[in-house]
Amino acid sequence: MTDLNKDIYSRVALVGNPNCGKTALFNQLTGSRQKVANYAGVTVERKEGRFTSPEGRSVTIIDLPGAYSLNATSPDEEVTRDMCMGKYRNEAAPDALICVIDATNLRLHLRFALEICRLKRPTIIAMNMSDIAKRRGLEIDIPKLESLLGVTIVPTVATQKGGAKTLLDSVDHSFKTPTIELTDDTDLHVEVRRLLLECVKNTSHTSVAIDERIDRWVLHPFIGPVILLVLLFIMFQAVFSWAQPFMDGIQDFTTWLGQHVAHLLPDGMLQSLIVDGIFAGVGTTVAFLPQILILFLWILCLEESGYLPRAAFLLDRIMASVGLNGRSFIPLLSSFACAIPGIMATRTIPSAKDRLVTILIAPLMTCSARLPVYALLIAAFVSHKTVGYLFNLQGIVLFALYFLGIVTAFLVAFVLKKGKSNYENSLILELPSYRFPNVRDIAFGLWQRIEIFVSRVGNIILTVSILLWALSSFPSPPAGATGPAIDSSFAGIIGHWIQPFFSPIGFNWEICVALILGLAAREVAVTSLATVYAVGAVDTDAPTQLIHFLSTQWSIPTGLAFLAWYVFAPQCFSTLAVIKKETGSWKIVIGTTAYLFILSYFCSFVTWHVASLFF
Repeated sequence: MTDLNKDIYSRVALVGNPNCGKTALFNQLTGSRQKVANYAGVTVERKEGRFTSPEGRSVTIIDLPGAYSLNATSPDEEVTRDMCMGKYRNEAAPDALICVIDATNLRLHLRFALEICRLKRPTIIAMNMSDIAKRRGLEIDIPKLESLLGVTIVPTVATQKGGAKTLLDSVDHSFKTPTIELTDDTDLHVEVRRLLLECVKNTSHTSVAIDERIDRWVLHPFIGPVILLVLLFIMFQAVFSWAQPFMDGIQDFTTWLGQHVAHLLPDGMLQSLIVDGIFAGVGTTVAFLPQILILFLWILCLEESGYLPRAAFLLDRIMASVGLNGRSFIPLLSSFACAIPGIMATRTIPSAKDRLVTILIAPLMTCSARLPVYALLIAAFVSHKTVGYLFNLQGIVLFALYFLGIVTAFLVAFVLKKGKSNYENSLILELPSYRFPNVRDIAFGLWQRIEIFVSRVGNIILTVSILLWALSSFPSPPAGATGPAIDSSFAGIIGHWIQPFFSPIGFNWEICVALILGLAAREVAVTSLATVYAVGAVDTDAPTQLIHFLSTQWSIPTGLAFLAWYVFAPQCFSTLAVIKKETGSWKIVIGTTAYLFILSYFCSFVTWHVASLFF
């Protein structure tokens, strides 16, 4: 057995099965000292952070994608395998490994730990969820298990503050090279059974009774999908109902700030840039941040509670009817946040064809960047009233838009797969124990979402706002012009030039400009409309002003057609770049863009003409 050499083992990889609490431990160890980069895995991202050991060493730790085995069956497992073996691209192997296992499910997790031990690399095993195992009556003889494996085993509780302290205290001198002898011919399942017989006793026969009682309802063939549908319906109701006070506060603040800045600046181009360009464009988009955070709050709570794998299990039968299986659920769910991590998460799907189909339909999931567009148009054209003494009509419409995207995605998958499911890749899924969401992890996840949003605001949205202000302000109208000044600007010229193509679906030239700039990022459509309509305006309450303007100047069919367009709208440039990276094919990128554009145009055409019959 080899102790940790301080000069060598300063780069450590965190490995383990999915749902073992690996990422929660990573967050405890690193706090905010972490960076995120594109990577494979269920988490989809490579998370690399640093922490300081008790002896003052700086340790770099890498959170690798969850894997059930080093005999990889999917691209994310290949990355974990190659990293552990030092075969990943030009990146050196980690100096040591921390293998995280779930103490409540040792039969599954010990098998992967044995594969890690077989690598004969300096290792510590973090036995996570040890508190839950104890409550369930599991008595684990840790010293004996340590002796049999030849590694240090550290109990951890990743969901509690300080739950990683014992692991942190061990990183200076507790990494050991496993001594258990395992060959390629060793039956790991037999070895696991031997270890369990020698080291684990179950003093309670009702250890999983609570989970089983809950699952009788949650996984019921009829009641389970109803529960899932109700949860999603309440989630979208909350997006409107809970967010409104916070949105009003942001609007009031931006209005107050914009008015004071306007008074400080003399009339002229600089004042117009600040007020009409930046405050009208950026301020309108920022006002929708509370709705995005509430949506993510629900998703994170469902994930932390252990419900999401059960949702995947429930949807497996439905997805099989369109040729996919439940493995596609997590990538598609991730696409509700952003299509980029959703597309990258398809690396967990073993079947190449299923993976490609999931990539192609991921853009139809309503990403959070669409939410500001939906919220703006729903506020402008849908009455804020209660339906059935309980439900918010605007929330019902939002739910319907999300549901429409999901149904369309399933129909597209059915066409692409011709209704054929790959039974050889049927869903085998571990259902973790139910647990209360960890407040710290939820808060950390929301904070990361705020950072991403602020980054987009500071880069893409601010840049587009300034660019669009310039396009809308120059050149000045010629002498004797009678129309609005913006009609003579570059934005007006471009919009009027494009409009004939979009006039059959009821779009005016302002919408045409928003569609083009929206290719940079979906929420830029809101920024574009706010900037275009703000030029020459005097009211600095941009969100309220824009909602009022749209509701009075646009027809209801136009508003509905614009909503229909954004249900299927072609992806932003960043998403198209990721599709190219994941598939390696420009044909797929062009094909994805073409089918989304055709679908958007067709549905907007139908919506506008049908709505025109009634309004």
